[in-house]
Amino acid sequence: MDQEQSGLDKILSLRHDASAKIVNVDEPIVKLVIFELDGEWFAFSGESISEIMSAVEVFFVPGCPPSLEGVINVRGNIESVIRLAELLGKPATDPAPSSSILRGQGGGMHSGIRVDRVVDVLDVVQSAIQPPPTTLPEHMRRIVSGLIRHQDTPVAILDLDRLFEDYQRGQG
Repeated sequence: MDQEQSGLDKILSLRHDASAKIVNVDEPIVKLVIFELDGEWFAFSGESISEIMSAVEVFFVPGCPPSLEGVINVRGNIESVIRLAELLGKPATDPAPSSSILRGQGGGMHSGIRVDRVVDVLDVVQSAIQPPPTTLPEHMRRIVSGLIRHQDTPVAILDLDRLFEDYQRGQG
């Protein structure tokens, strides 16, 4: 019995030593908010988006640039709403009833961002994000941080910090 016990202790000890050497190789996960704009899919990092809003009344402010749709009242706070399509060089259109506003923050700025439709919110392993292609149009190179495929559709991941920094620089 003592021999059996010492054999069992030895096996358990070896097993414990072996399991202590296991290294956790979990990959970093990135949360993305995927949305549609003029038939194309884009995404922002979930860390940059605090809220997804639909059916919100936007109040027009005279004298603002075309890229600024107006302002919204968010629980007593007034926030601007930017037309992302304008910033990406896409044609300006009136918001569809199914459109949403993403409340985002980055580059020292808070604002609502008008999108046609929110497609999904998902977690993606960081290694699935590909670098942006060198064939991107000039105005997109600075703000596209990567690409993924979701539901067999290419999705350009936009850097909200750079987008808002560029927006502020252009308005100054």
